[in-house]
Amino acid sequence: MATGQSELTYRACDSVEDFRKCVELQKTVWKFADEDLLPTRLFVVGQKIGGQVFGAFDGAKLAGFCLAIPGIRNGKTYLHSHMLGVLPEYQDKHVGRTLKLMQRDDALARGIPLLEWTFDPLELKNAFFNLERLGAIVRRYVPNQYGASSSALQHGLPTDRLVAE
Repeated sequence: MATGQSELTYRACDSVEDFRKCVELQKTVWKFADEDLLPTRLFVVGQKIGGQVFGAFDGAKLAGFCLAIPGIRNGKTYLHSHMLGVLPEYQDKHVGRTLKLMQRDDALARGIPLLEWTFDPLELKNAFFNLERLGAIVRRYVPNQYGASSSALQHGLPTDRLVAE
């Protein structure tokens, strides 16, 4: 178990082994049914087509990851940060924030001016993280974006989301 952020190594995930660890982390964090897991192949493709997959590693163990995929809206390129997950024992240690800042810095270095993502407005800790810690701006609300969730955390509720920039 990590005792602080300084013990973690942050880097791009770039191997099938790294991506498999991302899939396993999803199972632990969200307890999704297999049908709702993002598969290894999506991580491979996302990374190859200009997306981002960053991980926080405690030795060989993946403590957290984030995945963004490229998009185009109104003729402008952006990155959609689809998933950020951190194992419970590494939460509240700035792992998620560090990964999100890596996404931002990488996007800006590549000339991509917009990074957006969605979050559940009813998850107060997550809302605080996105709005206060990251300084996100919300311009859109999407009712039941993904349909009812299989995650034990959401108990089959609709997946209403705010879109953060």
